[in-house]
Amino acid sequence: MKKHNFSAGPAILPQSVLEQAAAAIRDFAGTGLSLLEVSHRDKEFDAVMAEARELAKKTYGLGDDYEALFLQGGASTQFCMVPFNFLPDNDTAAYTDTGEWASKAIKEAKLFGNVNVLGSSKESNYTFIPKGYTVPNDAAYFHCTSNNTIYGTQMHEFPDTAGVPLICDMSSDLYSRVIDANRFDLIYGGAQKNLGPAGATLVLVKKSLLDKTVDRKIPSMLDYRVHIKGGSMYNTPPVFATYVCLLTLRWIESQGGLAAVEKMNREKAALLYNEIDSNPLFNPVCKVEDRSFMNVTFTIAKPELEEGFLAAAKTASLVGIKGHRSVGGFRASLYNALTLESVQALVDVMKDFAQKNG
Repeated sequence: MKKHNFSAGPAILPQSVLEQAAAAIRDFAGTGLSLLEVSHRDKEFDAVMAEARELAKKTYGLGDDYEALFLQGGASTQFCMVPFNFLPDNDTAAYTDTGEWASKAIKEAKLFGNVNVLGSSKESNYTFIPKGYTVPNDAAYFHCTSNNTIYGTQMHEFPDTAGVPLICDMSSDLYSRVIDANRFDLIYGGAQKNLGPAGATLVLVKKSLLDKTVDRKIPSMLDYRVHIKGGSMYNTPPVFATYVCLLTLRWIESQGGLAAVEKMNREKAALLYNEIDSNPLFNPVCKVEDRSFMNVTFTIAKPELEEGFLAAAKTASLVGIKGHRSVGGFRASLYNALTLESVQALVDVMKDFAQKNG
């Protein structure tokens, strides 16, 4: 029976991407070697890296004033790499605290300079996105997290920073919707949601931001300028993960680009949220205006039925809907490659379970 993969990450990838990646493991680009054993200095992989970096920019409508990097260490390394490069010792960076990952980014930034938390929803268990704040014009930069995988909230609008560099962790909604990426000075995210497998981290950085790099000495592996000069190959890059990212970016293009992908994602989210709102056995978690299109969180009105619902989901081949341990309940991640058919399968289980246990 087909598995319906709602896992939060590492997450579902397009079937065609998996098939192409599997073929490259057997024989990469006609070399007679596996992708897992070719040198990253070979011309065949050099072409992969060049196309991946260019397509990562093109898909977001970014031009030559941006650089794209495929690095390692996940978004968690970017939590320190951003302030290491752009937050002077005695300056202040502005952050919003919208979830566990935003909180960790704040923690890392405090090691390098001062942090001004402009808004937080922590006291409400991160069930909404803070609004109504003003970004100070003397901030070194403003950092936000666009989508909160654990709690199921998403920024649907970004603040006007009035010239203050705008930096965003987009790990869990990279390439899921149309955005004006040119508004951002740096976008980063782990690949393992919408872009590829675990192991690659994408960074899109505006070249002019690099003029604001701090005076402190920065270790080579944490210096964006070093990685740009090395073409994302200062050290051995995540070869397989980068190749899969390239295949996924090609897949997005084949679907009609981000406008088409966003349309599909909105349809999936609407189908599931409509069921949660209309089914008396299930309750939404987040404020309506801040609901994520990527990670849908919900609870059950009768907690004693939670394990029973998970068992019913397992029987129907629904994978990965158990909520994060810090939140409980359920979470369905609706990443790009998940089909409407899979969401309908979840909705059908919810309807059937409510009829039997309502």
